[in-house]
Amino acid sequence: MSRGITGFEPERLLQALAARGLSQVALASMVGVSPATVSKWKSGQQSPEAEALANLSKVINVTPEWFTRPIPEKCSLPLFRSNASAHANARTMLEARLEWAQDIALALGEFVDFPEVNLPKRTFTDPDQITNADIEEAADECRELWGLGRRAIPDLAMAIEGAGVILVREETGVATIEGLSAWSQVLSRPLVLLSADKQNGFRSRFDLAHELGHLILHKGIERSTDPVRHKIMEDQAHRFAGAFLLPAETFAAEVRSPVTLDSLLLLKQRWGVSVAAMVMRLWALRVIDDDAKSLLFKRRSARWGVKAEPGDDGRAPEQTRLLRRTIELLASSGVLPVNAVSTYIGLSDTDIEMLTGLPMRYLSGNAEVVHLAKLKSASSPVSVDLTNNDISAVGVVVPFNRRK
Repeated sequence: MSRGITGFEPERLLQALAARGLSQVALASMVGVSPATVSKWKSGQQSPEAEALANLSKVINVTPEWFTRPIPEKCSLPLFRSNASAHANARTMLEARLEWAQDIALALGEFVDFPEVNLPKRTFTDPDQITNADIEEAADECRELWGLGRRAIPDLAMAIEGAGVILVREETGVATIEGLSAWSQVLSRPLVLLSADKQNGFRSRFDLAHELGHLILHKGIERSTDPVRHKIMEDQAHRFAGAFLLPAETFAAEVRSPVTLDSLLLLKQRWGVSVAAMVMRLWALRVIDDDAKSLLFKRRSARWGVKAEPGDDGRAPEQTRLLRRTIELLASSGVLPVNAVSTYIGLSDTDIEMLTGLPMRYLSGNAEVVHLAKLKSASSPVSVDLTNNDISAVGVVVPFNRRK
């Protein structure tokens, strides 16, 4: 770099532009420099001087020091539901948000032990290797590993976080992309980001189960923009979601014949799955044939339309807990004071609150929060555990040390 502050990381600037959805020209105007200057910052030919860095940090809403932090190894490439070129900027933005969630988890991981990763292991290298029987087997194994039995899952988000997955749910402004998932090498665990733009608990649960399918079935498969290959992997994740949420023997035993929309509506609230998803599951299980499936969807569209169903407001979307309760625990114990969280992580209060599910203004000290967990005095580190429907604290947290 020819001049400017020492240690500026161009990759941080690229990440920030993506996360904020800003163009180079727009950023230059907001910071008060030329687009050519921003281009040099991005390429590493030049780093910003102190005043420009201060302006840049205000625009992006991060600490100036954040721009000097080496960027961790990127997560594996997510597989997006929409592969259309029109959504390229949205995909880039969501990937950057997922990377920020990884940063938060890395920072908190200095103080706590997250639950161990507990997912079925598969070694597929090509989607063509995966059969329908493989998908059913993986879904059954996952339920067995988590001790879920064969009935409806009360809280899928809690179960997934208890299995060591970092889960984020935030409003993205991108209605066309319901979620994404990736494996983090530096965390040695997967992350899932779900869109909170649609307040539909049934769709949110299915989206989460869909991403779980990708994490299990497609971990070792390279991402591709080939539309045929992409559709195969999406269909496989959909089939996994149906198999996981609606176990073959117990669900099918509850369905009356002939299958009607009204009879499925009675099952919707108990299983936490939409009528449309139940129709597809019954078709996958060969309880109904192609003609019956088509007829049910035609009747569904005629009665309710294609985007909504009766009772959609009867189930609130499940909330994330792991990152939120970790910060609450560290703050209430005095290990990481509320007013030190954003400085330690480097991101703004708002971004941390959105990505962790904390109440808005919690980090500024203006939110009313009741702390239920307390640290016990011992010599072992804190352990974050969601398997018993909560986070338990065991021991004293290691001293406050900034990661280098």
